[in-house]
Amino acid sequence: MKKIAFCGASGNGISPLEQIMIKKGYEVYGSDLSFDEGRDVSRKKALENVGLHIIPQNGSGITPDMECLYVSAIIDENNPDVKAARSFNIPIKKRSDLLQELFSQYSKGIAVGGTAGKTTTTAMIGYILDTLGKKPCMINGGMLCNFEDRPGLPNYIYNESDICVIEADESDGSIQKYYPYIGIVNNISHDHTSMEKLVEYFSNFAAHVQHALIVNYDCPLASKLACSKQVFSFSIQNSEADIYATDIKAVAHGIEYSLDGRRFSLGVIGKFNVSNALAAIASCMMLGIDKFEAAKALEGFTGIKVRLEKVGTSKDVTFYDDFAHNPSKIAASVAALKEYPGRVIVMYQPHTPFSVINTGDEVAEVLPKVMSDDDIILMQEIYEKTPADAVSANDIISKIREHGHNNAHFMSQRDEVRRFILDNVRAGDRVVIMGAHDNSLPDFSRELLKAV
Repeated sequence: MKKIAFCGASGNGISPLEQIMIKKGYEVYGSDLSFDEGRDVSRKKALENVGLHIIPQNGSGITPDMECLYVSAIIDENNPDVKAARSFNIPIKKRSDLLQELFSQYSKGIAVGGTAGKTTTTAMIGYILDTLGKKPCMINGGMLCNFEDRPGLPNYIYNESDICVIEADESDGSIQKYYPYIGIVNNISHDHTSMEKLVEYFSNFAAHVQHALIVNYDCPLASKLACSKQVFSFSIQNSEADIYATDIKAVAHGIEYSLDGRRFSLGVIGKFNVSNALAAIASCMMLGIDKFEAAKALEGFTGIKVRLEKVGTSKDVTFYDDFAHNPSKIAASVAALKEYPGRVIVMYQPHTPFSVINTGDEVAEVLPKVMSDDDIILMQEIYEKTPADAVSANDIISKIREHGHNNAHFMSQRDEVRRFILDNVRAGDRVVIMGAHDNSLPDFSRELLKAV
């Protein structure tokens, strides 16, 4: 049996690959600092239950007989596992290298790109195809609520058919590695790097498409992408698109929309999710599936963990988790919540100092535009801030106030945020906890729900 190892085993992008390689018969080992520090306990247990051998991230678990060490994008040469692998001349590859290798084995690969919505769209496609008995493989960065009762983490489906659906990440440029049968670009907005670089990444991705490129007609940059194959567009704003949703209406259980005269619903909120649904339906159409059949199947989709996930309601206060961490995602999530009556309290924790430098001004500009005067904005200090970093989440709060929203507050510690929310929350409020990288944020929202 071949032995391989993963460094960063708890990560959203690596964990589905670990589980698939176990399914393929490999002896798989994984390390993660969060496991060493006693965090992410539920993820650790779920991965162990499907056969992952957990090793400490100190190099001791890396042995000479391992075929390869796969690392997440944030792992560098100073990591003990990497040093150990180098000492044994074990090949070291990126997570995206393995994803590309697996993806290329399927004749009808669907790669979902975009700076927002790709996780949900990937999940929607996987769910539709699974529901319709098409036996897809799906490799995603988010956990499907529909599959929570399945063994392991619910961020993958493994079948050896001809269809594979993946989330193609632009943050490190790895989206350019894939040559999909069907490529999707949901949108292109500022995140991770310069807009010039992002446009370059997505243009190269589009050029690799072999059968059909699906683009969001409502995003000017995405709609201008070109490829030598068929281009198919979707829209929630313009009837000139190839597939177009109308009469979008927020309802108690989610959202409803019309597609060519027929009415459908989604069990998730937000107009942006109708856009995601159209991208998913369009990809199924490119596989020869009837659009109405795909839309009907999607009505059973219940969402992605921490993608504007409803945690629960207590004393008429509803809590949500959200992975939103760039201006467009944050604005879309808040706008979705504002489609319903009541005040919104947003707690956003920037994940890195670079995110504050790169997109902080845009976050400060967009939040006041989508929020009312009585809505509250809270920001905890940057998750990965070190004493050497000169920037602070308070820089964004100051700019938000300059844009005219005075109900904005900076709090350096989690306990301050907790006390403020519990002291100020009132019946009818919706509280959303936003941020990336910090896996304790979902736990925090559930603690607040219990405390209320």
